[in-house]
Amino acid sequence: MPVVDFAEFKVRVPSGRLMALDVGTKTIGIATSDVLRMLATPLTTLRRSKLAVDLASLSDLVSKHEIKGLAIGLPLNMDGSEGPRCQSIRQFTANIALHGPAAVAALPVVLQDERLSTAAVTRGMIEDYDMSRAKRAERIDAAAAAWILESALARLR
Repeated sequence: MPVVDFAEFKVRVPSGRLMALDVGTKTIGIATSDVLRMLATPLTTLRRSKLAVDLASLSDLVSKHEIKGLAIGLPLNMDGSEGPRCQSIRQFTANIALHGPAAVAALPVVLQDERLSTAAVTRGMIEDYDMSRAKRAERIDAAAAAWILESALARLR
């Protein structure tokens, strides 16, 4: 699984569904695009477990939804520098390539800046839907993954 920039990603994956991951310490939020890459839809949130279990779950979703490429959120600091969370995401990305099932390990990956994704999604859930804290907690990670995917889709256009 090569990590590539957006220009190369666009060449390697000219069409098909994409998947975004919002990787946290306890959960992984997942979103998918439609085939035409017009919409990003929250799909599910996986509770983190052992790496092999997480990768098997991702592999199942990749196969089921016929995913052609991944966008993984990179939590840069506000000044654009990388901190410890970025290192963790880069390690998770490397683990996909090294230990993931073939369906996932072979996919091209682009790292998408996710600064303020959770804050933006949370604000929207409160303002637009007047959602309770408990309901937000259930949906926030997948919604943040959709926000990451929307940003990546905009860059690919």
